[in-house]
Amino acid sequence: MLDIVQIMEILPHRYPFLLIDKVLEVEPGKRVVAMKNVTMNEPFFQGHFPGFPVMPGVLIIEAMAQSAAILAYTAMGEDAKEKVSYFMAIDNARFRKPVKPGDTLRIEVETLFSKRGIWSCAAKAYVGDTLMTEAELKATLGDK
Repeated sequence: MLDIVQIMEILPHRYPFLLIDKVLEVEPGKRVVAMKNVTMNEPFFQGHFPGFPVMPGVLIIEAMAQSAAILAYTAMGEDAKEKVSYFMAIDNARFRKPVKPGDTLRIEVETLFSKRGIWSCAAKAYVGDTLMTEAELKATLGDK
């Protein structure tokens, strides 16, 4: 398990764009389970949408990508400290249900393949046992 301080040692993101609060499980190079507490004080809720707050789908995808980056960085160990993760593709994204304030988003990411510095992952976001969002993500780790 990784707490927020350990996550910030791995990811370059900071508030308000750090979208992972805790990592519950890590199997380096294979699988990661992360958590995001969605609260009403998130800055995006002011305009998305007044009277009906919904977490933007693109930010759910970003939380999935940050979780996938943790998966890749932990697999690389010390070599990851000089790298930054860059999105290459988002495929088959599906938004099943809206994510609202008060929800706890559980993000599960599994490696599909990792070749020549390119990572492909299957990511799913749940609230409880309900699948909210899923996508296949591709990224590469480049030099800082």
